[in-house]
Amino acid sequence: MLPWPAPPLADDVVTLRPWRADDEPAKLAAFADPTFQRFSDWEPDGLATQEQRRLRGEQIDFAVVDARDDVLGGASLHGFAEGRAGVGYWLVPAARGRGAATRAVRLLARWAFDALDVVRLELTCGPDNVASQRVAERCGFTREGLMRAHLPFKGGRRDTVLYSLLPDD
Repeated sequence: MLPWPAPPLADDVVTLRPWRADDEPAKLAAFADPTFQRFSDWEPDGLATQEQRRLRGEQIDFAVVDARDDVLGGASLHGFAEGRAGVGYWLVPAARGRGAATRAVRLLARWAFDALDVVRLELTCGPDNVASQRVAERCGFTREGLMRAHLPFKGGRRDTVLYSLLPDD
């Protein structure tokens, strides 16, 4: 089981909290955005599915919200194996370019290292997803290289750029 952080992960701009049913419209609108669809083939999933993955220790999903509790996007830790975990994130169009993803990833990374005993975080994104690569670099991740045909993507395979972060980075 993956525990919810206590206190919640937050800084002076963003808070990472569990998803709620009333967040669904914002999530569905974000997933329909053309930029989101260009870089991702994520499908929305229900709160029960998210909770089952968390209880099995597979993935923990957070809503990224602002001080008014408006959804800015989502962030997750997933793929836990042998001290490693993956980081994922996305933002609603209005939140892009304001540092919310960088703040969310920094909060997640520190918590993963301090509370979950993760020793290596991995972040992957498409080679053409420059904004996501900038988030990784601002958070101190090291670019390790290009993995060819790494992931299934929209009926084919997609190359990904691999970044990593270690506790002392």
